[in-house]
Amino acid sequence: MARSTKAAYAVNRLRERSNAAYSMVSLADGRFSLTLANLEQPDELPASVSEAMEMDEFVAYVNNLQKLAPKKASKLDIAFEKKLAAAKQK
Repeated sequence: MARSTKAAYAVNRLRERSNAAYSMVSLADGRFSLTLANLEQPDELPASVSEAMEMDEFVAYVNNLQKLAPKKASKLDIAFEKKLAAAKQK
């Protein structure tokens, strides 16, 4: 179970970034597949988005599907970035 946690977290991050109903299918041979449910027609089976992959390959695939969320920056971080940019221009 701990082995699939890394893949499950990757799918959760994808769901947060895309606001889509992605889910992960864990196969008996230890590989993973990504599916996408059609929320407009809940009676339909989820569509397969990827072929079955090993965990590391699956996580890399899922991470590359959507643009990563921007990193959060505090007001101090933003002010520091502005000072650095101003210092480079001088």
